[in-house]
Amino acid sequence: MWYYEKKLEYPANVSRTDITMAKFLYAQYGGPDSELSAAVRYLTQRYTMPIPQAKAVLTDIGTEELAHWEIIGTLIYKLTEGATPEQLRRAGVGDHYAQHDKALYPQGASGVPWTAAYVQATGDPIADLHEDMAAEQKARAAYERLINLTDDAGVIATLSFLREREVVHFQRFGETLMLVREHMMNKHIY
Repeated sequence: MWYYEKKLEYPANVSRTDITMAKFLYAQYGGPDSELSAAVRYLTQRYTMPIPQAKAVLTDIGTEELAHWEIIGTLIYKLTEGATPEQLRRAGVGDHYAQHDKALYPQGASGVPWTAAYVQATGDPIADLHEDMAAEQKARAAYERLINLTDDAGVIATLSFLREREVVHFQRFGETLMLVREHMMNKHIY
Protein backbone atom coordinates (compact mmCIF):
# COMPACT_ATOMS: atom_id res chain seq x y z
CA MET A 1 0.00 0.00 0.00
CA TRP A 2 2.79 2.44 0.86
CA TYR A 3 6.35 2.78 -0.22
CA TYR A 4 8.52 3.74 2.73
CA GLU A 5 11.69 5.69 2.10
CA LYS A 6 14.07 5.38 5.02
CA LYS A 7 14.38 9.13 5.47
CA LEU A 8 12.28 11.79 7.12
CA GLU A 9 9.97 13.95 5.03
CA TYR A 10 11.87 16.93 6.46
CA PRO A 11 15.15 16.85 8.40
CA ALA A 12 14.86 17.04 12.19
CA ASN A 13 17.96 19.00 13.14
CA VAL A 14 18.72 20.19 16.64
CA SER A 15 21.71 22.21 17.84
CA ARG A 16 21.79 21.06 21.48
CA THR A 17 20.08 19.01 24.13
CA ASP A 18 16.87 20.75 25.26
CA ILE A 19 14.83 18.45 27.48
CA THR A 20 12.20 21.10 28.21
CA MET A 21 11.53 21.62 24.50
CA ALA A 22 11.32 17.86 24.04
CA LYS A 23 8.67 17.80 26.77
CA PHE A 24 6.70 20.52 24.97
CA LEU A 25 6.89 18.60 21.69
CA TYR A 26 5.00 15.71 23.25
CA ALA A 27 1.90 17.87 22.64
CA GLN A 28 2.26 16.98 18.95
CA TYR A 29 3.41 13.40 19.62
CA GLY A 30 0.55 12.09 21.72
CA GLY A 31 -1.75 14.94 22.74
CA PRO A 32 -5.37 15.37 21.67
CA ASP A 33 -4.41 17.47 18.63
CA SER A 34 -1.23 15.53 17.86
CA GLU A 35 0.03 14.02 14.64
CA LEU A 36 -0.91 10.58 16.00
CA SER A 37 -4.48 11.69 16.68
CA ALA A 38 -4.75 13.20 13.20
CA ALA A 39 -3.38 10.09 11.49
CA VAL A 40 -5.74 7.73 13.30
CA ARG A 41 -8.70 10.09 12.75
CA TYR A 42 -8.18 10.44 9.00
CA LEU A 43 -7.27 6.82 8.33
CA THR A 44 -10.44 5.79 10.19
CA GLN A 45 -12.80 8.34 8.63
CA ARG A 46 -11.80 7.49 5.07
CA TYR A 47 -13.95 4.38 5.04
CA THR A 48 -17.24 6.29 5.20
CA MET A 49 -16.38 8.93 2.62
CA PRO A 50 -18.88 8.73 -0.25
CA ILE A 51 -16.51 9.46 -3.15
CA PRO A 52 -13.12 8.06 -4.15
CA GLN A 53 -11.49 11.51 -4.15
CA ALA A 54 -12.39 12.03 -0.48
CA LYS A 55 -11.13 8.56 0.47
CA ALA A 56 -7.88 9.33 -1.35
CA VAL A 57 -7.39 12.69 0.39
CA LEU A 58 -7.97 11.17 3.84
CA THR A 59 -5.60 8.30 3.02
CA ASP A 60 -2.90 10.64 1.71
CA ILE A 61 -3.11 13.11 4.57
CA GLY A 62 -3.46 10.39 7.20
CA THR A 63 -0.33 8.73 5.88
CA GLU A 64 1.52 12.05 5.84
CA GLU A 65 0.50 12.64 9.46
CA LEU A 66 2.31 9.40 10.34
CA ALA A 67 5.39 10.83 8.66
CA HIS A 68 4.98 13.97 10.76
CA TRP A 69 4.64 11.83 13.89
CA GLU A 70 7.99 10.29 12.96
CA ILE A 71 9.53 13.77 12.60
CA ILE A 72 8.25 14.89 16.01
CA GLY A 73 9.52 11.65 17.56
CA THR A 74 12.93 12.21 16.02
CA LEU A 75 13.07 15.76 17.37
CA ILE A 76 12.15 14.56 20.87
CA TYR A 77 14.76 11.82 20.71
CA LYS A 78 17.50 14.15 19.51
CA LEU A 79 16.63 16.82 22.07
CA THR A 80 17.02 14.31 24.92
CA GLU A 81 19.95 12.35 23.53
CA GLY A 82 22.79 12.21 26.03
CA ALA A 83 20.74 13.65 28.91
CA THR A 84 21.43 12.17 32.32
CA PRO A 85 18.69 10.96 34.67
CA GLU A 86 19.43 13.97 36.90
CA GLN A 87 19.00 16.40 33.98
CA LEU A 88 15.72 14.71 33.08
CA ARG A 89 14.51 15.00 36.67
CA ARG A 90 15.45 18.70 36.85
CA ALA A 91 13.63 19.35 33.57
CA GLY A 92 10.44 17.87 34.97
CA VAL A 93 10.44 14.57 33.10
CA GLY A 94 11.71 12.33 35.89
CA ASP A 95 8.32 10.59 35.98
CA HIS A 96 8.63 9.79 32.27
CA TYR A 97 12.16 8.49 32.82
CA ALA A 98 10.99 6.33 35.75
CA GLN A 99 8.42 4.60 33.54
CA HIS A 100 9.95 4.71 30.06
CA ASP A 101 13.63 5.64 30.35
CA LYS A 102 14.25 7.83 27.27
CA ALA A 103 11.90 5.79 25.08
CA LEU A 104 9.23 7.75 23.31
CA TYR A 105 5.72 7.10 24.57
CA PRO A 106 2.52 8.48 23.03
CA GLN A 107 1.52 11.10 25.56
CA GLY A 108 0.81 14.80 25.63
CA ALA A 109 3.08 17.53 26.98
CA SER A 110 1.57 17.17 30.45
CA GLY A 111 2.24 13.40 30.46
CA VAL A 112 -1.34 12.22 29.84
CA PRO A 113 -1.18 9.03 27.72
CA TRP A 114 -2.68 9.11 24.24
CA THR A 115 -6.19 7.70 24.03
CA ALA A 116 -8.51 6.79 21.19
CA ALA A 117 -11.03 9.11 22.87
CA TYR A 118 -9.14 11.94 21.11
CA VAL A 119 -10.38 10.62 17.76
CA GLN A 120 -13.86 10.98 16.31
CA ALA A 121 -15.39 9.31 13.28
CA THR A 122 -19.11 10.07 13.00
CA GLY A 123 -19.90 8.37 9.71
CA ASP A 124 -21.21 11.73 8.49
CA PRO A 125 -18.72 12.91 5.88
CA ILE A 126 -19.69 16.59 6.23
CA ALA A 127 -19.27 16.53 10.02
CA ASP A 128 -16.02 14.58 9.78
CA LEU A 129 -14.49 16.93 7.21
CA HIS A 130 -15.41 19.95 9.31
CA GLU A 131 -13.73 18.27 12.28
CA ASP A 132 -10.68 17.56 10.13
CA MET A 133 -10.41 21.21 9.11
CA ALA A 134 -10.65 22.25 12.76
CA ALA A 135 -7.99 19.67 13.70
CA GLU A 136 -5.61 21.13 11.14
CA GLN A 137 -6.16 24.64 12.50
CA LYS A 138 -5.52 23.46 16.07
CA ALA A 139 -2.31 21.77 14.94
CA ARG A 140 -1.23 24.91 13.08
CA ALA A 141 -1.79 26.97 16.23
CA ALA A 142 0.13 24.42 18.33
CA TYR A 143 3.11 24.62 15.97
CA GLU A 144 3.08 28.41 16.18
CA ARG A 145 3.19 28.21 19.98
CA LEU A 146 5.95 25.57 19.89
CA ILE A 147 8.02 27.79 17.59
CA ASN A 148 7.69 30.56 20.18
CA LEU A 149 9.13 28.24 22.84
CA THR A 150 12.51 27.61 21.19
CA ASP A 151 15.46 29.51 19.79
CA ASP A 152 17.01 26.45 18.10
CA ALA A 153 17.13 27.27 14.37
CA GLY A 154 16.90 23.61 13.34
CA VAL A 155 13.85 22.98 15.52
CA ILE A 156 12.22 26.18 14.28
CA ALA A 157 12.79 25.18 10.64
CA THR A 158 11.29 21.73 11.22
CA LEU A 159 8.29 23.07 13.13
CA SER A 160 7.76 25.74 10.46
CA PHE A 161 7.66 23.02 7.80
CA LEU A 162 5.10 21.07 9.82
CA ARG A 163 3.04 24.22 10.39
CA GLU A 164 2.89 24.87 6.65
CA ARG A 165 1.75 21.30 5.98
CA GLU A 166 -1.16 21.87 8.39
CA VAL A 167 -2.19 24.88 6.29
CA VAL A 168 -2.06 22.78 3.11
CA HIS A 169 -4.07 19.98 4.75
CA PHE A 170 -6.71 22.49 5.84
CA GLN A 171 -7.01 23.68 2.24
CA ARG A 172 -7.21 20.13 0.88
CA PHE A 173 -9.97 19.25 3.36
CA GLY A 174 -11.86 22.39 2.34
CA GLU A 175 -11.67 21.36 -1.32
CA THR A 176 -12.76 17.85 -0.40
CA LEU A 177 -15.69 19.18 1.61
CA MET A 178 -16.95 21.04 -1.49
CA LEU A 179 -16.68 17.87 -3.60
CA VAL A 180 -18.52 15.78 -1.01
CA ARG A 181 -21.29 18.39 -0.62
CA GLU A 182 -21.72 18.52 -4.39
CA HIS A 183 -21.90 14.73 -4.55
CA MET A 184 -24.47 14.56 -1.74
CA MET A 185 -26.66 17.26 -3.31
CA ASN A 186 -26.86 15.51 -6.67
CA LYS A 187 -29.61 13.01 -7.25
CA HIS A 188 -28.23 9.57 -7.80
CA ILE A 189 -30.33 7.73 -10.36
CA TYR A 190 -29.18 4.32 -11.41
